[in-house]
Amino acid sequence: MTHRSLRSPLPLELALAALLSIGSSALAQAETPVASQAPAVTQLAVAVPASAPVAAPPAATQLAAIDPRWSASFEAFAAADLKQAPQPGGVVFVGSSSIRLWNDLETSFSDQPVVIKRGFGGSQLLDCVKLVNRLVLPYKPRMVVVYAGENDLSEGATPRDVLDRFTAFVRAVKAELPESRIAFVSIKPSPLRAGMMPAVRETNELIKAYSTTEPQLDFIDVHSAMLDANGQPRPELFQADRLHMNAEGYALWRQIIALHLKG
Repeated sequence: MTHRSLRSPLPLELALAALLSIGSSALAQAETPVASQAPAVTQLAVAVPASAPVAAPPAATQLAAIDPRWSASFEAFAAADLKQAPQPGGVVFVGSSSIRLWNDLETSFSDQPVVIKRGFGGSQLLDCVKLVNRLVLPYKPRMVVVYAGENDLSEGATPRDVLDRFTAFVRAVKAELPESRIAFVSIKPSPLRAGMMPAVRETNELIKAYSTTEPQLDFIDVHSAMLDANGQPRPELFQADRLHMNAEGYALWRQIIALHLKG
């Protein structure tokens, strides 16, 4: 019986026809639900309000593209990681030029086993949110210290915008590193941006209040110590550009921030 079946082409043709028929039927059935679901997806997309706050990235989010302005900075970060892979459980400092220009930051906190500096000049807090997978998550720190928001305000963001961006940053970190602490360094009173002082104060107050809602959040107030007796920025803490700090300004920051790194 077996030899007769192999020599006869009829059963093979019938079998192939049957398989093709079954495959076509299954494909048609599989496509039907997708088509019927399309309107629902469209309706959901339309229902999301345009003013919805920035959502935390999902756990498997793709790495965001690097703005050409910061290519050199991120290339340096990658080179440093290749030279010596940072150990988990350290303290990561992220943010704008106030972090980038802190030349002796890594040695300023000698009691910490691992200190990583990831500042990129001209950046906003919004950029820290977008690039959290490059700036923070790979290092698995026990603590993240953030200085950002000043450039956001300078570029037109409101104090509420900055708060929303910080909460998005917190959600993004906690989604992957739920045990890590996050400390926000208050926005400094730069003499060059004295006109922003009301917005700076409001932003600091909003983030300070938010930081009391989570046990793993901290607010580091450097702003108050950088004001004189009349409530004006202390010029001796800044470089000639009246925007970036000098060695005396960083010494003050080190003294205040060190108190928050213990434990």
